[in-house]
Amino acid sequence: MKLKIRLLATATFAALASAPSPVAAQAFTPPKGLGAVTVFWQYIDNTGHRLSDGYLLARGQSVTTSAAAELEYGVTDRFSASLGIPYVFAKYTGAMPPPSQLPVDACGCWHSSFQDFSLVARYRFGNSAWAVTPLVRYGRPSHDYLHRGEAVVGRDLQEAQLGVSGGVKLAFLPQASVSATYTYAFVEQPLKDVSINRSNGFLELGYALSRQFYLRGTGTWQRTHGGLRIGSLTGNPFPLPGELNTPERFAQLDRVLRANYWQVGGGLAYSAGPVDLFASMTKYVWGRNAHNGQAYTLGTTWYFER
Repeated sequence: MKLKIRLLATATFAALASAPSPVAAQAFTPPKGLGAVTVFWQYIDNTGHRLSDGYLLARGQSVTTSAAAELEYGVTDRFSASLGIPYVFAKYTGAMPPPSQLPVDACGCWHSSFQDFSLVARYRFGNSAWAVTPLVRYGRPSHDYLHRGEAVVGRDLQEAQLGVSGGVKLAFLPQASVSATYTYAFVEQPLKDVSINRSNGFLELGYALSRQFYLRGTGTWQRTHGGLRIGSLTGNPFPLPGELNTPERFAQLDRVLRANYWQVGGGLAYSAGPVDLFASMTKYVWGRNAHNGQAYTLGTTWYFER
């Protein structure tokens, strides 16, 4: 039971706009009547853009920081539901004038607002040693916020995700666990002729150092099924701006790209009775038509029972 609770508290993703919620990344569900409120802070340092050939172009840098809250509740011993929303701050930090030529970036100032509501439902098969958990997630913008430019809080798009998580405690090493999640996202099209549905994968290796400390290593993967390629300086597969070859397409830059990437990270959680504390870091290690950078997360989870 204690391991289940720790697993609930220790998963956070680097990209709030595109990845599943922390709860949706887990295979185990809370027992009936157990609720958890998770609050976390995240800082993302976007150090540039990976072009279509993988070259890192150190332009268009930005930072985002966010405070997010998520509530999960065990409706039964196998079925759980959760609701969450982040409040995001974003700022353009690159050279002036910005590539976007938009006032939201040219001012070099912070912009902030609530981003997207996230509703997740999960149903678990298995027992205390292993679990297979189908999930459904729906994300909806909280309002019609600004989405053009680098210093924006999100993409302002609805999406629905279907997926499955699996987790197991290793019999030969009881303190260790392995979990993995796959989701397919049906995303609202930003342009009529551009689909940006995507697949996301998440892998976690966890180890309980003691009854209080839990160590984890993670890998995150994304593949966009569609989208537009930005091209490259070398002309591979074509010169800049690639398929962003109309003013309308270029204006939708960060919403229409064929963003593919790998990220790796690690974290540590500390359990103090009904409260858990956790911290993690994620590094972008490979990408095409995607941002580059790293993310840092700090948070806490409070547990309650009915």
